[in-house]
Amino acid sequence: FFFDMAGRYDDEDDFRGKAAKGRGVNEKSERSQGGYDSVSQAAGVGPARSVEGYIVMITNVHEEAQEEEIHELFSEFGEIKNLHLNLNRRTCFVKGYCLIEYATLKEAKRAIEEMDDQEFMEQNLQVDWAFLKGAMTSRKTRR
Repeated sequence: FFFDMAGRYDDEDDFRGKAAKGRGVNEKSERSQGGYDSVSQAAGVGPARSVEGYIVMITNVHEEAQEEEIHELFSEFGEIKNLHLNLNRRTCFVKGYCLIEYATLKEAKRAIEEMDDQEFMEQNLQVDWAFLKGAMTSRKTRR
């Protein structure tokens, strides 16, 4: 075949389809039909839903806080699906943040509203959404 300066092929025969070979070529599967679980892609700005629920991020967590204490403090707002309180490997103290996943938007929203700027172990917790969807035009920073 030949490629001219206008970006066209000289030999039209090169565009003929080739026979597909291999196992499963002619089978229809859920994957080819697009049968995937998906997260809601509704328009607008707001909290993004994860696969199992809504994730809240807690910052300014005291380095000596225990997972059980955090769980007890935040479980009053609803069932906690997941709680991640990451430790510094070198010091074995909390890194200063925690991620909590609630099943419903209502539970997560209530936790944010009631626990943001609340004192825990002589430090004020900062509680907000871990993930937001849509445009982020006026996100407040906490440094």
